[in-house]
Amino acid sequence: MVTGTVKFFNRTKNFGFITGDDGKDYFVHVSGLKPGITITEGDKVSFEATEGERGPKAENVETQ
Repeated sequence: MVTGTVKFFNRTKNFGFITGDDGKDYFVHVSGLKPGITITEGDKVSFEATEGERGPKAENVETQ
């Protein structure tokens, strides 16, 4: 699992970005959040890093 901080998350558009502790930015879609999880800017999270169509993507995101 990778850890990081939510850079921003737009609840209207259901996506945002997480800055990983590894220095990479990860795209996150609402479908990548674990059930019952909501995230907001500044939250510390852990997630599985995958490669999406346009770059690094966060899956199975949960708050710490």
